[in-house]
Amino acid sequence: MSAGDFLAGMAASSRVRADAARAALPEAELRARIGDLPAAPRLQLSAAGFDLIAEMKLRSPAVGALRSASEEDPAARACLYADAGAAAVSVLTEPSRFDGALAHLERAASALATSGVPAMRKDFLVDPYQVLEARAAGAGGVLLILRMLPRTALERLLDTALEQGLFVLLEAFDDADVEAAVSMLEPRRAAVGPAGARLLLGINCRDLVSLQVVPGRLEAMADRLPTWIPRVAESGLATPADAARLAACGYDLALVGSALMTGGAPRDLAGAMLAAARDALGHRPRRARTSADPDARPAGRG
Repeated sequence: MSAGDFLAGMAASSRVRADAARAALPEAELRARIGDLPAAPRLQLSAAGFDLIAEMKLRSPAVGALRSASEEDPAARACLYADAGAAAVSVLTEPSRFDGALAHLERAASALATSGVPAMRKDFLVDPYQVLEARAAGAGGVLLILRMLPRTALERLLDTALEQGLFVLLEAFDDADVEAAVSMLEPRRAAVGPAGARLLLGINCRDLVSLQVVPGRLEAMADRLPTWIPRVAESGLATPADAARLAACGYDLALVGSALMTGGAPRDLAGAMLAAARDALGHRPRRARTSADPDARPAGRG
C-alpha cells in the first residue's frame, strides 16, 4: 500500500460519511443550528513559549487498540488534559481506523466549555460540511491534511473554518506540503490578524506507508517551517525529553496522543512534557516577534 493509497482510501470513506450526514441533516439546517451557538472557543497560546495539544483516540492504526470505548470517558479525559495545562484537546472522530465518533467530540467540547480550552476535530476531512459539523459539535478547531486534497478543495475547507471562527492546524509531511501551506496561508495572514492563534502548521513524522515514526524527520523539518506561524510537532513524542528536544529545535507546540492514551498517569505526563519543553526554552534564544506579526503570542494561559 502506498501513502497515496492510504490517504485515498481514508478520503473516500470520509466522503461517504459526509454524504450520509448531509442526507440526514441538510446543510441549511446545520447552519441554522450553528447560528444559535455562542462563539467558538479560541486557542490561546501560553506566554511560557510552548504548548500541548493533547489527543484522545481509542485506536491507532500503527499499534492497534489504545483504550476500549466502554472504559473511556471523553468528557473526563478532556478535563484531565485541560487541568494538566493543554492548550487544546484533539479528538479523533474517524470511525473505521481510529474507533472515533462525532459524539466523542461533542462530549469533550461540552466538558471543556467552562475551561475555555478548545476541542479540535481530527479526521480526514474532505467536505466543508464536516467543518460545519465540528462547529455544531462545539469544536474550536479542525485539522486539515495538506496532501490529501487538491488546493481548491483545501481552500474551501480552510475558508469555511476561518469563517466559523475556528483555528486550523494544517498537517504537512515534507517540503512540498510546507510550500503548499505557505502558498495558501500567506494571502490569509492579514485577515486572520494577531489576535489569537488561528493558523498552525504541523509536521507529522509518521510514514504513511509503514505508519511508523520516521526518526529525525521533525528535527530535519524544523528550520524549513516559516517563523510567522506557530509550528507543531506531531507524532512520535512520548517523553518529557522528546518535548524538550523539539522545543529547542523551534517548535511552538506538540500534538501528543498515543503516549497519553496508554500511560497510567496522563495528567502527570502532559504536565511533565510541558515543564520540560518550557525549561528547554531557557537555554536557547527565542526568535524575535513583533506585535504586528501574526505569530505574536497573546497573553494567555500558562
